[in-house]
Amino acid sequence: MEYIYSALVLHAAGKDITDDAITNILGSAGIEADAAKVKALTASLEGIDIDEAIATTAFAAAPAAAAAVGGAPAAGEEPKKEEKEDEEEEEVSEEEAAAGLSALFG
Repeated sequence: MEYIYSALVLHAAGKDITDDAITNILGSAGIEADAAKVKALTASLEGIDIDEAIATTAFAAAPAAAAAVGGAPAAGEEPKKEEKEDEEEEEVSEEEAAAGLSALFG
C-alpha cells in the first residue's frame, strides 16, 4: 500500500511518477523499496488518468460507505423496511393528533 501512497503523493505534488521518485519517497519514510514492486507500479500506472481513477473510486465507494454506517442504501439495494414502518407510524400520529384537536374544540 505504501507504494500506491507514494505514487499518490507524487501525483498530488504534480511530479512525475517514476521509479526513482517512488524509491526516494519510500526511503525518506524509512522503507526499503522493492525495485520489482516499484517497476510494477510505475508500469501499471502508465496511461492511467489518476484523477479520473480517484473520482471513479470515490463515487463507487460512497454508497457502500453510507450503507455501512446506516445511511442511504447502496445502488441496487432495496430500501429498509424500517422506513415503511415509520411512514405508517406517522399516519397514525396525524390521525391521533386530529382526534385530539377535534376533542379540544368540541
